[in-house]
Amino acid sequence: MLALVAGLDRAAAAGVAARLVGPGTALVAYDLRDGIRRTLRVDGTAGAHLLSGHCASCALRADLAMLADAFDRLVVHLDPLLEPGPIARELPVTAVVSVLDDDWLAAATGDDLVDGDRTVAQVAVGHAEAADLLVLHGALDLRTRAVLDRLAAPVRRVHAMQVAPDLLDGVRHAPVDEVFGPLLRGQPPLSAEAGVQVVTFRARGPFDPRRLDDALDVLLHGVVRARGRLWMASRPDEVLLLESAGGGLALSPVDTWLAASDDWGAAAPHRRARAAMDWHPAWGDRVQELAVITHAADPDRITRAFTEAVEHERTAL
Repeated sequence: MLALVAGLDRAAAAGVAARLVGPGTALVAYDLRDGIRRTLRVDGTAGAHLLSGHCASCALRADLAMLADAFDRLVVHLDPLLEPGPIARELPVTAVVSVLDDDWLAAATGDDLVDGDRTVAQVAVGHAEAADLLVLHGALDLRTRAVLDRLAAPVRRVHAMQVAPDLLDGVRHAPVDEVFGPLLRGQPPLSAEAGVQVVTFRARGPFDPRRLDDALDVLLHGVVRARGRLWMASRPDEVLLLESAGGGLALSPVDTWLAASDDWGAAAPHRRARAAMDWHPAWGDRVQELAVITHAADPDRITRAFTEAVEHERTAL
């Protein structure tokens, strides 16, 4: 058993991690405030160690892999600025537990920077999105709960005082296809609640690069989360993955459309099946798909901006 505990509130997440430790379970905590400090607690005995290496992320993953091999049951309290999703994709994680406090929504919709590439919002959203269990530390308001209903619809929620070691026995990590899987987990409600709403957009033609740049601006205000698979007229072979959280946005090439590939064998079966069923005579499997969770944005403005960015006059490559 390898459980990751994440949360922006260091003390709250530490408390939850401690509550998950039962007989025969080791507890490890990573602190990135001054290098990479690892504290390991086993049977009431604690020891601290400073990890070394040119790549902090690599050093942490290597250390965690070693500990996972050494202990049958391991609870890991991650530094607040670490996202559990990437770690769970590389290691045999059995559960991701994310601790959300009263300030989570404010963090998830802001634009404060963690470093040159990430915002606090991206980390906060990543905590909730990767979770198999959400632990609520405090009384979350109606708007926050409405966001979670749409961001992590199938995920069980418990209060911090309900956390106990046996809670992990009923949780199993469910990895998802980050690129070609559902843009939102589960079946989130599409109706508006407490000012929160899901906006979906779908089109087949390519985006004009300059008009797409203008359209992306509407996702930076009043939006909690946006995820999408896109393609541009200037880069027709590339699958572009769009991910935004609060005031942070990334658009990056992640794969090749099957219409531009001679080898379908490397693609997952569900992707090949979907492409065959949704094949377009001009575009093949190329498609614009976007899901946006808003909390203070105009849904019609978002739809209009992306509609105007599509090159409707094109009929073939």
